[in-house]
Amino acid sequence: MKRRCFIARHVAELPKSGIRRFFDIVAQRRDVISLGVGEPDFDTPWHISRAAVTCLEDGGTHYTSNLGTPQLRQAISGYVERRFGARYDWRREILATVGVSEAIDLALRAIVEPGDEILYHEPCFVSYAPTVRLAHGVPVAVETHAKDSFRLAASALERKVTSRTKALLLNFPCNPTGATLTPADVRAISRFVCRHDLLLLADEVYGELVYGAGARPLSFASCPELRDRLVLLNGFSKSWAMTGYRLGYACGPKDVIDTMMKIHQYGIMSAPTLAQAAGVEAMRHGDDDVIRMRAEYRRRRDFLVPALNGMGLATVMPKGAFYAFPDIRSTGLSSEDFCLRLLEEQNVACVPGSAFGACGEGFVRLSYATSMAQIEAAVSRIGEFVRGCRRSAP
Repeated sequence: MKRRCFIARHVAELPKSGIRRFFDIVAQRRDVISLGVGEPDFDTPWHISRAAVTCLEDGGTHYTSNLGTPQLRQAISGYVERRFGARYDWRREILATVGVSEAIDLALRAIVEPGDEILYHEPCFVSYAPTVRLAHGVPVAVETHAKDSFRLAASALERKVTSRTKALLLNFPCNPTGATLTPADVRAISRFVCRHDLLLLADEVYGELVYGAGARPLSFASCPELRDRLVLLNGFSKSWAMTGYRLGYACGPKDVIDTMMKIHQYGIMSAPTLAQAAGVEAMRHGDDDVIRMRAEYRRRRDFLVPALNGMGLATVMPKGAFYAFPDIRSTGLSSEDFCLRLLEEQNVACVPGSAFGACGEGFVRLSYATSMAQIEAAVSRIGEFVRGCRRSAP
């Protein structure tokens, strides 16, 4: 008797991550210069890790509250108020999660009913559309473009909103483009959300990595009109180089946070106890670490982007995160062919722009979260590769 297929159709139809599929290929090669991984190359600052060690030595190996320890939630509340001027009640409006990815998943599962449409922008982090589908929602992409520095315009959102739209999910500073929003953009998007009675899910995990003289994080949490319709999603991985700690958080209306907690309660129980102790230290005493790492990222960006433009790969200067998103169409190659051939011929790894949505085709993502020496070597090899492509073009 032939066994029936037990895999849920809506899961079977999901594509595998374009990033992970590509890095399965990278893993089979040696001595690769990788500009592909979206992870800080810095070690977690020792005073932050020491807090986790101290927690372990003191017997902190038990479950915490489903919401997170009071100390962490108080630290998050203080940090968000200090940085963005927004007050959240640590008892009812803050949830500690296993990374920002879990926070996004919880938020979507808490609000989406079958058939609800969720607006999101592309290019974007690879999990957005699949996570909406896993919640039985309908993802609706809104394209952004290099000519607009990949900013998201409220007018583009207006063209895609319908009576079935329930929420807007966005990520600025953006992975993969490094785009940020202007204060005018934030105000226009806020008005759009209120006008259409939507919930805004704001993934601001790169919020501290904003460049420019006197640049400060620009958060939707600073918009008082969004107080009852914003879920702020953030975490520790990018700002404090804590990817392995798997710690994120959500701040928002208490009914939404309570519903997210209910799902979290059944699926996860609580975020890692040791990570929560480290998170308290990061938020209370980690500002200087962020400043130091951000300055180094900026130094790398200021070398990489002009170098890419100089070899004829038009690249918008990213104002946040740690990614460059060059236009490679002048080589005559698709995004995937460019990345595969660059890896094969020059041993440099980057990610096809098509992994981040259809409008990412013709671009590739380069991460400058690696040493300057590696970036300089990669630039030399990419330049040689690009010149070779143009020489061989018909």
